[in-house]
Amino acid sequence: MAVVVSKVFCSNSEVVLVVRSRPHVVNGGGFIVTNNCTQNVVFKLDGCGILGKKDQVILRDSDGHDLLLIRKKGGVIEALSIQKKWKGYSKDFEGSEKLVFCLKEPNNSCFFKKMPIKISIESNDYKNHKNFQIAGHFPDRDCSIIDSNGNVVAKPMQVGARKELQQVMPNKDVYTLTIKAGIDQAFVVGVIAILDYIYDGSTRC
Repeated sequence: MAVVVSKVFCSNSEVVLVVRSRPHVVNGGGFIVTNNCTQNVVFKLDGCGILGKKDQVILRDSDGHDLLLIRKKGGVIEALSIQKKWKGYSKDFEGSEKLVFCLKEPNNSCFFKKMPIKISIESNDYKNHKNFQIAGHFPDRDCSIIDSNGNVVAKPMQVGARKELQQVMPNKDVYTLTIKAGIDQAFVVGVIAILDYIYDGSTRC
């Protein structure tokens, strides 16, 4: 079992979630995540349009409890770095923030553009694989999250139209997210939230 945020979000079987982006004009953006089978809301993602804070998003459970605070690292040193970093924090029982993962934002230069996006797990509770990477192109909903053994653990995919129609009228506001058994769903959705922000999605102001 790959616990990053909480074992509560690790299923014994593969799970398919549906991600629906919220329009900025209605409630400031972000997205809702539902279970494809039960149609129940599993996660809510508040983007910076709701929070009023640039480079920051918050992942909540279905009851509105905070699960992950995700923000882009700032500062002079970071501004001079080739790759920017996003960090995901959970809260312990005392309400203190605990760093659980770090994602390196892809560089815009041609040299770095096609390189996989690296994700490192910072939580001391994570005993197995310490690193993941993202291969593919998220804006097209054609990418995979891969563990250190080369296994695909999660994959977003467009829905709602036949493949030949998606090329003409792609619907990127609604897509599925398939997550393998034993993988922390909150962690995966947190990663998707960062990708959504990086590529000018609904979470961005």
